[in-house]
Amino acid sequence: MNAPIKLTDRKREAIVDAAIAAFRGSGFESTSMDKIAATAGVSKRTVYNHFPSKEALFAHILQQLWCSTSSLEDTPYDSTLPLREQLLQLLWKKMEMLKDAYFLDLARVAIAETIHSPARAHEMVARLSTKEEGLTRWLRAAQADGRLRAADPVLAAHLLQGQLKTFAFWPQVTLNQPPLDAATQVTVLETTVDMFLAYYGTPGGAA
Repeated sequence: MNAPIKLTDRKREAIVDAAIAAFRGSGFESTSMDKIAATAGVSKRTVYNHFPSKEALFAHILQQLWCSTSSLEDTPYDSTLPLREQLLQLLWKKMEMLKDAYFLDLARVAIAETIHSPARAHEMVARLSTKEEGLTRWLRAAQADGRLRAADPVLAAHLLQGQLKTFAFWPQVTLNQPPLDAATQVTVLETTVDMFLAYYGTPGGAA
């Protein structure tokens, strides 16, 4: 039997949900702690008891977003499976996240904040970047197994994911284009993986 959720935890969850809705609807600068408190149905003092500032609350939301993305990508390397098959599975999970409306809305807020307050955004990104992505760990393991050539795994991960974002993230975030249709998703995924393995793969290593 699951333990009942404490009142303080319910309030914290309500605050976060209210902040997400406010940030998505109005952006960072136009969202006040008063508005968040009213939407959450708690006092402003309660909001500050959980989060000392609006910046801390926004950073917490981005941290949640980062963790959900990282957990989707955190698939262990398997030396018995073809690299192409594993990479397609990894990137499909990334594609699923990139087409999520909730993710895209928060990404727009984060990018807008980067433009309006580079120093604050730099601090947030630095905090998020302390955790290594699952894809980077996977690439490192494949390199150690001799199936990918020795190279900076962080750079390789950025290059690999950057191909997806070119088609399935930036047009949607900056131009409000719709998510890719199913056929285009498959084409982008397969082309990305094949190009990556053509450069980083070792002879016989992809099998």
